Amino acid sequence: QVQLVESGGGSVQAGGSLRLSCAASTYINSRYCMAWFRQAPGKGREGVAVVDSDGRPNYADSVKGRFAISRDHVKNTLDLQMNSLNPDDGAMYYCAARLGRCTYDTGSFPYWGQGTQVTVSS
Repeated sequence: QVQLVESGGGSVQAGGSLRLSCAASTYINSRYCMAWFRQAPGKGREGVAVVDSDGRPNYADSVKGRFAISRDHVKNTLDLQMNSLNPDDGAMYYCAARLGRCTYDTGSFPYWGQGTQVTVSS
């Protein structure tokens, strides 16, 4: 069973930056797709960024050019660097993992963290 624990959330003013981290309790080998999702109050969970087994990232249009996802196979961690934050980025952010190819389909991810809150004030 894979357990994921996020950290790094907090409150920041618009234009600021935050870095989220996700630590896996067991070894996440290179065959896993790793992803960040987010969910704002009253909205569905949406994909933010994914990184495949070869380290290739993919981003939602809303965060392209502002966010950067990265994974460390040695440390067994997943990070999300978030720059130029705006109030629309405020949400609970979740780390997720699935074996196989990457997708933004939340139902395809069996492993989820508990989430970390990001608040962006204008």
